[in-house]
Amino acid sequence: MVKQLKCEGVTYSYPGGAPVVDGASLTVERGELLCIIGPNGAGKSTLLKSMAGLLSVDEGAIMVDGLAVSSLGPRERARTLALVPQFLDAIPPLSVGNFVMGGRYGHLDSWRRADSADCEAVTGALLAAHVAELGERLLGELSGGQRQRVLIARALAQAAGYLLVDEPTSSLDPEHQLGVFSLLKELAESGRGVCVVTHDLNLASQFADKVALMQSGGFVGIGTPAELLTAEVLEPVYGAHFRFDSWSSADDEERPVVVPWALQ
Repeated sequence: MVKQLKCEGVTYSYPGGAPVVDGASLTVERGELLCIIGPNGAGKSTLLKSMAGLLSVDEGAIMVDGLAVSSLGPRERARTLALVPQFLDAIPPLSVGNFVMGGRYGHLDSWRRADSADCEAVTGALLAAHVAELGERLLGELSGGQRQRVLIARALAQAAGYLLVDEPTSSLDPEHQLGVFSLLKELAESGRGVCVVTHDLNLASQFADKVALMQSGGFVGIGTPAELLTAEVLEPVYGAHFRFDSWSSADDEERPVVVPWALQ
């Protein structure tokens, strides 16, 4: 069986509206970090929710490891797909540790309480997301950046094969931005499929195996950072708002550098 998360011709419209996602096709392989980029309103977050099984698409199919995502029960889906949202719609009155334990939902039945293995999974997730010192704190007491890292910890506790992450660095300082993407890269290299929506083109350049550029609900290009992060590809979508350079990575691979610039 091919291990991949695959969208084929996916279309989704909110009630009474035009399609937000329109015929989108994308494949996330195990062992791969794929970044979805694109302007605001392109449909990136809606597609991610559809891939996680939270929205029922109008057309097309979303398959995970050969099975339709729509055919998975809630617990099976939680063991397979973990979604990290941009933010919580409401902040529950829970400690960080108890909130992250909620990520073990897919591994618990109504008759089984959390055991030592679940506690170890939560401890490991808190450590990996660099929030172990916050375990006893209430979610409502945290900064936006701290809360974002706790959301990542909860997703890690799920131990799912695929991680879907929506703008994980929007509230983080540069050090923690790099830390989050380093962690996501490690998770991909360990065999997970990781798909990240981001507006940070340089983090995508540095860490992604593939970049997918989305516009008006569909993809206008999918390829390596070197193939996608060029003036020829980006400027028709974003406009001529960048300066371009390159930088050698740790393995001496040239990676694009894309700087937003107010051209005179």
